[in-house]
Amino acid sequence: MRVTLKLATSLDGRIATASGESRWITGPAAREEVHRLRAMHQAVLVGVETAIADDPELTVRLPGYVGMQPTRVVLDSRQRLPGGSKLVHEASRLNTVVITTSNPNKRLTDAGVTVLPVSSNDGRPDLAEALAALRSHLTGRLVQLLPQAAPTDGYQPAVLVEGGGQVAASFLGAGLVDAIEWFRAPIILGDEGRPAVGEFVLNRLADAPRFKRVAVQEVGEDLWERYERL
Repeated sequence: MRVTLKLATSLDGRIATASGESRWITGPAAREEVHRLRAMHQAVLVGVETAIADDPELTVRLPGYVGMQPTRVVLDSRQRLPGGSKLVHEASRLNTVVITTSNPNKRLTDAGVTVLPVSSNDGRPDLAEALAALRSHLTGRLVQLLPQAAPTDGYQPAVLVEGGGQVAASFLGAGLVDAIEWFRAPIILGDEGRPAVGEFVLNRLADAPRFKRVAVQEVGEDLWERYERL
């Protein structure tokens, strides 16, 4: 699968204040571009901490949009996603997946959530296995919705990773990020703000993930930087 990491940060790379306030760091023009990015991906993925804190919909909400909605995906090793969340509440209507390290919880499956168990890696879902399971799920869903398409083994759906910081760090650390879409707002949140990339230990500079900037543009008051992995 092609993995794109979306970041919406302050100039100093923070995604929230020390208290966790994050709405809205970037302006309406940047947020509109994020909805366009969602429309270009088959899945949108967040960690359970982001799902609990922000209660996102993870849908495309653009005027006049009539295309397919991306599959909403949550990395949730202990299946803590609240039953009252927007993701669970709309699961019977909008394809929603929880990737976990335990057996499916009936509370979620009864609500219409697809639960995909994978192996554990330090208590979190193994990301390579998670992407493989998600690709299989999306392929099967495409065959179900568009049987005439008959995708081959080469079908490579795209997933947009939207947070939070530890999820971003995990994907980067595993070398699974193919592109970065970085929206940077002209504000400073300081050292106590929550970082866009969480715990990420490197012993050598040579081991750092490297990207090539391919585009920069202004969107409202914010800056949109686009990167591809070298």
